[in-house]
Order: sequence, then structure tokens, then C-alpha cells
Amino acid sequence: MSQPPDPAGSQQVAPLISAATELLRAGRPADAIAPLRDAALLQPSNPIIQHDLGLACLEAGCVPEAIEALRRAVASNPRYADGYFRLGIALEKLGDIEAAIAAYDRATELLPSLTEAWFRAGALVYTLGHRDEAIGCFRRAAATGGKSGFARLGKARALLAEDRNREAEQVLRHTLALDPGNAMAHDLLGNLLSEFGRFEEARACFQRAITIAPLLAGSYYDLVRCRPVSSDDDGLLQRMEAALATPGLEAAQLIRLHLAIGKAADDLGDYALAMQHFDAADGVRRGATPFNSDAFSMEIDRLIARCTPELIAQAPDVGSNDGTPLLIIGMPRSGTTLVEQIVSMHPEVGAGGELNFWNERGALWHRSGTAGNRTPFLSKAAADYLSVLRAIAPRAARVTDKMPFNFLWAGLIHLAFPRAIIIHCRRAAVDTALSIHQTHFHPGLAFPTGGAELVAYFRSYQRLVAHWRGVLPANRFVEVDYEELTRAPEPVIRRMIAACGLSWHDACLRPEGNPRAVKTPSKWQTRQPIYRSSVARWRRYEPWLGPLHALVHGEPELDARIARP
Repeated sequence: MSQPPDPAGSQQVAPLISAATELLRAGRPADAIAPLRDAALLQPSNPIIQHDLGLACLEAGCVPEAIEALRRAVASNPRYADGYFRLGIALEKLGDIEAAIAAYDRATELLPSLTEAWFRAGALVYTLGHRDEAIGCFRRAAATGGKSGFARLGKARALLAEDRNREAEQVLRHTLALDPGNAMAHDLLGNLLSEFGRFEEARACFQRAITIAPLLAGSYYDLVRCRPVSSDDDGLLQRMEAALATPGLEAAQLIRLHLAIGKAADDLGDYALAMQHFDAADGVRRGATPFNSDAFSMEIDRLIARCTPELIAQAPDVGSNDGTPLLIIGMPRSGTTLVEQIVSMHPEVGAGGELNFWNERGALWHRSGTAGNRTPFLSKAAADYLSVLRAIAPRAARVTDKMPFNFLWAGLIHLAFPRAIIIHCRRAAVDTALSIHQTHFHPGLAFPTGGAELVAYFRSYQRLVAHWRGVLPANRFVEVDYEELTRAPEPVIRRMIAACGLSWHDACLRPEGNPRAVKTPSKWQTRQPIYRSSVARWRRYEPWLGPLHALVHGEPELDARIARP
């Protein structure tokens, strides 16, 4: 139960609340903050006043102050479901994903009919890789929302997470038939269409979403990645630049908008303007999610020290004998999506996309010390992982997992599955880093996207992979260079397929024909025949590379391979 309002100052509070209410009704939340602050000072334990102050701050873009007020509201009334719901929204805007999920969970625990809280929680846990939990949240949103828009969106997102894409498209189109102004439905439909290569339809969806809801300006990022921007796209660049001034634009949308402008400028050949916006996006991102390069380097030291040749040699005695897993690892933007498209064209290979399994199990193993090297831990990890892979492709000889960050856990994966094939994708360091700098990554991901931090991250990655190269069996740790793959695809692809223990299929030479959904930022590129125009892209940006210039000579061995005619 909520605490009764403090009687002190009640006569002074009433006109303040009345003034704030009028301002909120007039769409002036920033002006409502001052009277609500005064009211909260007079009655600090009144949860309704604290909630309204938090809501006004939230709508005005004062997110840290909103969080403080909403935390005071739920502290005064621990059963205030709406307070927890608004707190979740504020924490989500701040990028504190785990805390936002906890707030939504508490809100739905107190009030199970809070449809939007179920939907938002589902969206967040999905980004963290918890597919089944996300589906459960979306199903609850669908069940509690009746005929509301969020109920239909919940149903659509559950279907999308279950890869029931045709049904999801039908739900989204039905939603838009009933409510053509549902911007989120347009955006979801655009993403679904682009994942299957239906780019012109997708572009129209993204444009409609932005027109209806200018605060979704980040959808320009998805729009410009449907195909290269050309001089025929009259006014698109100017519209995106104008959208930067949209009042109330969230940091996550602003990052994606800067990246969209940068991509359009790149397509149009204005590399100075492009880098200006890529740098701006990284600046916003850096402020929201700082990265500790020294701490990461120390974790790499721990992994190297733990995964000794002696430990790796024990794998056949403690690991599973199942050879289903086909891991595709490397830095993001190093060609992992292309490699998955190639190998999953083989009829005996199922495509799993980016699975979060080893990021979670690896963190547990990392904390567990030597106990994680023992058979019980590894057996359970192996059994759980096989359940995930079999759910994706029950009859496949190999099932891919192209989570790039599994480069951290290659030693653990080999311990659990000595017969698993790990394909390590390599690409020139500076090209990889530049592509990372130009790409949107979820803010919950602990990963730098520019500057000296990205250079340091790259060096740590190279150090760890050099260790894996030295301790893992060469027939289990297979390396593919992007530059070689794009220069002479067939011999490299034949080597990959043979390394996987599979018979040859010509379909693997035509990855652009792969009908599966592509959920990574490479949606458009993967629908094109293998091309080389991304090799040495850094030269267009050489005057503006800044700290990334340190990666021009990335790995001597790889640089030598790239230099071959």
C-alpha cells in the first residue's frame, strides 16, 4: 500500500500540482518539472508526486533525474507498478539494460496485465540472447493486451523469435490494416522484409515509420542499408541531417542516425563528411557505454594463462564426442556472415546465426576456476548446447554458430567439443576496425567502436587468437582470410567444406542465393555475389583515421598474405 501524503504543506502543494497538470496536458513537460520539484520537496514521501516528477523529467529528456524521482516513488510505495514500469523505461533510455529488465519484471509481478512492460522486457532480453525467455514475455504481452497494438506486436515478435516469419508478416500486415499509423509495426515489418532481401518494400516501411514517428529517426540506419544511396535519392541526406535536430531524440536513435548519414555520405563519395558522422556516433556511444581496455587486456591474460597446452590436450578425455557444432568466430565485420552464408548453402549444414550460449556459459566457466575444467561442468555445457543446436536443425550434420565473440571461448569450446570445427575469420585489421566504427552495435554490448580503445581491443584479440593458433589442433581451428576468400573464392570455399568433413556441393559457391533470413548488419551485402570492393577500404579514409591508423599494419602474417598478387 502507498504511504499517505504528508499533511505538511498540503495547501501549498495543491496549486503546484494543478499548475504542473495543466503544463503536462499542454505538452510542456519541461515546464512542469519546476512545480513538481517544489511539490516533491514539500511532500518527499508522496509516491504519486515523485512518479509525476519522474514522468515529466522522462518526457523532457532529463533521464538521470527521472530515474532518481522514480526510485523515490517506488521506495515510498514498493507496490507501485506504474512507478516500476516508468523506471524501466528510464533505465532503458540510459542503457542500463539489466536494471531495466528487473524494473519491468517487478512491474509485471505487481500488475500482470501491464502489456507494454511485458513487451519491453521481451525486447530487451531478446537483445541479450535469451530467446526462450523473450518469447515468453512476448506471449504474455499478446495474452494480456486484448486487441491492442502492443498485443499484436507481442504476437508478431514471438513469431519472429520462433522463425515463423510468414505468420509474423501476416500479423504485422493485419496490424497495419487495422492501424496504419502504427510506426513500430512498420519498423518491424521493414526489418523482416530486409532480412529476406525484399529491400525496396523494406525501405518503404522504414520511411513510413519515420514519417509517422520522427523520434524513430534511427530507422534511417536500416533504410540506407537496404541498398547503396545514390544521387537519385533526392533529398535523403538532407532529410537525415535535418532529423538530427528532432526534439527529444534518444541517444540510441541519435547514434543510428549519425551512422546512417555516414553510410549515405560514404555511398556518395564524401568520405570527410562520412567520417565526421561516424566519429559523432562513436562519441555518443562512448559517453553512454565506456570501455575499460586495461581490464579487458587482463581478462585476456587470464584466459591465455588458463588454457595451457596441457589443458587443451585433455579435451578428448573430458569433452563430448559429438561433431555437430560449427563455430564461426572472429572480430565483428571480419566476414563471419559471409562464411555462414557459404557453408549453410550445403544441404547438410543448418544455420544457427549468432547464439549467445558461450558468452553466458563462458562467463560462468571463467568465474568457476579449475572446477569448470572438470567433466561434470563440460558435460552439462555440451548437452545444453546440443539441445540448442538440435532445436535449430534436428537432422543436420553440422549446425553453425556465428557469434563473433566466441573467439574468447575457443579453448572452452574445444574442451567441451573436441570434434567441433572452429572457423576463424580474419580480415585486415584496419578495414575491420573501420567497418566496426561504421556499424551499430547494441549498447548493452561491452565492446568499443572507435578510437584508441578499439585499437587496444584489437591487440588483445590478436594476442588471444595467436594463443589459440598455437594450442588448438590445426584440423579443428581453421583460418579463413577475407581477402583470399574474395580474391579466389572457390579454393578457399572448397578448403572450408573439406575441413568440415562434408562432401562438395557447388551451391556453396553461390551464397547470394541463400534463402535464409540474415539478421546481421550485412543484410544487403550477403544478397550480392562475392565481391572485393571492401578490400583496402581504409585508403579512402586515410586522412581521417586518427588512432585507427595504428592498425594499418595489423598482423605481419596476414599483411603478407594480402600483399600477394
